[in-house]
Amino acid sequence: MERLDSLENLTSTVKHNSSSETVYPSGVIRFFGHLFSFLFHPLFIPLYAAYYLTFMHPAYFNGITEREKIWVILRVAVNMVFFPAVSVFLLRGVGFIDSVFLKTQKERIIPYIISNIFFFWMYLVFRNQSEIPSILSSFVFSVFLSSSAALLANIYFKISMHAIGVGGLLGLMLIVLNTNNSSSITLPMCLALLIAGIVCTSRMIVSNHTQKDIYIGLIIGIICQLVGAALII
Repeated sequence: MERLDSLENLTSTVKHNSSSETVYPSGVIRFFGHLFSFLFHPLFIPLYAAYYLTFMHPAYFNGITEREKIWVILRVAVNMVFFPAVSVFLLRGVGFIDSVFLKTQKERIIPYIISNIFFFWMYLVFRNQSEIPSILSSFVFSVFLSSSAALLANIYFKISMHAIGVGGLLGLMLIVLNTNNSSSITLPMCLALLIAGIVCTSRMIVSNHTQKDIYIGLIIGIICQLVGAALII
């Protein structure tokens, strides 16, 4: 009887230990998670999208000189990457936020608002220039919509900005697929899907985002691109 009780106690202890044991990703996996999170930071997505439309797609900027294309990329880089990023560092410097990684919902409020101002300004600039294709103006406006939706969602939960970014990239590919058939979209679409999968997985590994934060962010990024295209293109 004593042996039976000892066996039962040992079994219950093993079950308890195995159920409470947490498996953490290895250091290599976390390194690549951080790497992809940085390479595809949401602030960089507009720059990648603009480069694709300007230099890689054969139709949208056809007839525009290389110098004009470079000028388009520089404006996107300055207004949609540099200024929002500098604003975050300034907020950290004056003590409005505790970390440039914006780890809490409260820390994200002011950066969202500042970024929205630059995004909408960039849309106004492109909208009033006839040489800029409507799809780029639509994309920039949709980035503004996505950031605004993220600001509202941030009231209730910490939505993933990375997921919104790659969702916007996927949405752009869907728009290109349905508005311009002059070139193959298969490879860019596959790359966008691969990037979205890698980035969302990386955020699950190296951040404290839940699946809800990531899935809703991905959906918002796609939907806002489709809405922007419906309104502008």
